[in-house]
Amino acid sequence: MTPDASQGPEKTSGLKPVPDVWRQALREVVKAFIGGDYDLSRGVPYVAPVSSKTAKQVREYVADYGETLAELPDETWESSVSEWTGADWHLRVDLWTEESGESDMVLDARVAETENGYQIVIDSVYVP
Repeated sequence: MTPDASQGPEKTSGLKPVPDVWRQALREVVKAFIGGDYDLSRGVPYVAPVSSKTAKQVREYVADYGETLAELPDETWESSVSEWTGADWHLRVDLWTEESGESDMVLDARVAETENGYQIVIDSVYVP
């Protein structure tokens, strides 16, 4: 599915579920991280390349957490959220691990509209 702007969320304040249209790209980001591609050098459609600084932060944070990232199950969307900031959407995607299932780590990202639809920018992984 192409994430075009007509399929996106309303631009209203408050926490909302992550829109369906962005979920596959976010799943692909986590798959890339699982495979060690923290800078997304192989590319993920609609996702900006990750800076070396951010890639290093994500790699080190996940390693320090001490558990193995797992692919995102459908259940992750029950607790992950998006919020319109007035300029873009801020996302907090709950991450899962092989050892524990749902973890307390989140993938922090922003989504901006572009002339081709959307672009997701990965900001960090952390425990809120």
